Amino acid sequence: PNQLSSPKRDLKKSIFKKEKQEYSKKELRELEGEEYLKKEQISQHAFEKPTEFLKKQIEIPETITVSALAQKLAVKGGDLVKKLMDMGVMATFNQTIDQDTAILVTEELGHIGEASKEVVVEDKLKEMVNYEGEEASRVPVVSVLGHVDHGKTTLLDFIRKAKVADEEEGGITQRIGAYQSNTSSGVITFIDTPGHAAFTEVRARGANSTDIVVLVVAADDGLQPQTEEAINHAKAAEVPIIVAVNKMDKEEADLEKVKNELSSKELVPEDWGGKTQFIPISALKGDGVEDLLEAISLEAEVLDLKTYHKGPGFGIVLDSSIEKGQGAVATVIVQKGTLKTGDIILVGDQTKKIRSLLNENGKKVKEAGPSLPVLISGL
Repeated sequence: PNQLSSPKRDLKKSIFKKEKQEYSKKELRELEGEEYLKKEQISQHAFEKPTEFLKKQIEIPETITVSALAQKLAVKGGDLVKKLMDMGVMATFNQTIDQDTAILVTEELGHIGEASKEVVVEDKLKEMVNYEGEEASRVPVVSVLGHVDHGKTTLLDFIRKAKVADEEEGGITQRIGAYQSNTSSGVITFIDTPGHAAFTEVRARGANSTDIVVLVVAADDGLQPQTEEAINHAKAAEVPIIVAVNKMDKEEADLEKVKNELSSKELVPEDWGGKTQFIPISALKGDGVEDLLEAISLEAEVLDLKTYHKGPGFGIVLDSSIEKGQGAVATVIVQKGTLKTGDIILVGDQTKKIRSLLNENGKKVKEAGPSLPVLISGL
């Protein structure tokens, strides 16, 4: 700030010495000029009483980061993260959440959330494509979700190892985020990506990547925050849940406690009169895994999964990255039609030519049909 001249500084000191003495605006102008009044106005403005809550109508896109939503709602990012946690959604400040979750938390904060009506090139393209022939059965796509340390990875590894044991030497040379397993109960595609990724980005435009969710819950730990988060995502996607109660080989295992806790989240066991299958397993030892695979197969039969196998390929990107020697690559699951090497595809708002298709073993394939996970290069 500009320094006052010496005489005026002396006058200013005299003002604050006389704490209880009041000066008129005219006297203040003479003593301090306009500078004092400006400071007084700023001070008064800073301590004005907050205005009452203003309810807003917030337009929500298909996916949005927590930070972007906080800006739209005019709230602190930390407060929004806390509110999401209270709702059972674990999301960081820079993480993406889906439209349903964003609308729900917007309404929880007292505002009106509505889905934005965007014209998407992908939607127009879908309208132009006609599939010939009849729909045929397809393999179920399963996401295995659960709280950290409850055994999700151990279960996936056990199923994967069982598959590799039946293959030629070499096994899986490249992890692509999903794999197909030929089990005793039939062929099943497993998505091996973080639960959040499987139910946020990939749920854009209402397209679910998953047919069935296997919820892994530790028998010695029960319902935890990420368990609840997975339940909320599965419900929002309207996907059936099979509960795999893991670590049944431990002394502290309490199956009835797990059933009771999950019943409070509307996952009522079949033997309690509900519709949810609860399968006791030990992913470490492999106990009950065959029963789980059979339960998945049974659920898939009820769903009667069908799609078109011929025609232009349509699918969902599960993951993408930059790989040395390959450039931009993406793991996709084909949902309809057939993808072929050399096809021109639309990914987001970009059109690219498929240079190669790799299966879960890292081997090149010429085409990929429904429910088959492949790695696309050439993006």
